Amino acid sequence: MRITDVKTYVVGNPWKNWVFVKLFTDEGITGIGEATGSLSAMPIVEQLKELSRFYIGMDPLNPGRIYDRMYKGLFLINNSAMGAIEIACWDIIGKKYNIPIWQMLGGKYHDKLRVYANGWYKGPRDPIFFAERAKELVEMGYTALKFDPFGKAYRFTDPADEKLSLKIIRAVRDAVGDKADLLIEGHDRFSVSTAIRIGNALEEFEPMWFETPVMSTDISALVAVAKAIKVPVATGEKFHRKDEFADLLHHRVIDIIQPETLDVGGIAETKKVCGLAEAFEAFVACHQAQSPLNTVVNAHIHATLPNFLIQECFDDFLEPWSMDIFVDMPRVVNGYIEVPNKPGLGIDLNEEEIAKHPYGQDNFLRLFEDGWETRAREK
Repeated sequence: MRITDVKTYVVGNPWKNWVFVKLFTDEGITGIGEATGSLSAMPIVEQLKELSRFYIGMDPLNPGRIYDRMYKGLFLINNSAMGAIEIACWDIIGKKYNIPIWQMLGGKYHDKLRVYANGWYKGPRDPIFFAERAKELVEMGYTALKFDPFGKAYRFTDPADEKLSLKIIRAVRDAVGDKADLLIEGHDRFSVSTAIRIGNALEEFEPMWFETPVMSTDISALVAVAKAIKVPVATGEKFHRKDEFADLLHHRVIDIIQPETLDVGGIAETKKVCGLAEAFEAFVACHQAQSPLNTVVNAHIHATLPNFLIQECFDDFLEPWSMDIFVDMPRVVNGYIEVPNKPGLGIDLNEEEIAKHPYGQDNFLRLFEDGWETRAREK
């Protein structure tokens, strides 16, 4: 089999344009992947075109070889374009041999996966709003909620704003009681001293974790915070290489890692990272702030992990049309999602619906500006 062509799609999601890819083969089998990366869509589209010299004409049944060609061809760099191509190859393999990706990865440890809700707090930065919304999610069946209460804080936060953040967390905890775990998102915001102070203040709310409290590429800062607070620290979404996870884990103070499937190199590289985490007795909760397609990719991986912890999911809180751009997309039911059993990823793109939602130049999430929580397109 040979890859003969590639097609890219950009979907205008208001707070982050999504980028998808479809590979075509000389046997008529196609495979899809996602290349959404950070807040930059069009450069990724061009990257997919430039990378084509490394995958067009190659056999998609050997995704490792294709990945290695791209990795070396870009002078030892990983990016989401490479991840999309690698994922699309796995999708092709599954369709070729009529088996789901999770089966190719060693089979299931889990028939269904506990998920945590994210993106649910699109509204005013107000304790009452957060509390009422949190109650609604528990009624929907969610047992874990992640949120960033810290407004536009950057490195430091003034006392009044910090008090508001803690009031929001307290309101959510009071609203849900012990019916749901709270996962507090830091978005790389704080200095070490600020993160430690806030981390200690979080202890009374018993969160599952404090995520990326400091710049998540600064391993020494992460370790310093993790040693100084009792709340578990979760991180890893900005790592691009296996050795970064090894450098983090060997300190033995952080045992929840969040590899970003697309940025770390796709399915096989993520699976390697998960094995590394298992060696350090750490849990895995892959990062997922992209489209529902990446929800499915992560589900295939998570289902095969003995050290799976919980899965991130925005799917119920996206634009109403978000599920219409896919075929056979699984949904969260009572706080859990089941991994598809159809060949490959088990889903497909709906190109007719995709065409209704073109790229938007103002589709960006501005995490350090007032009102970013609404995830609305800038006017």
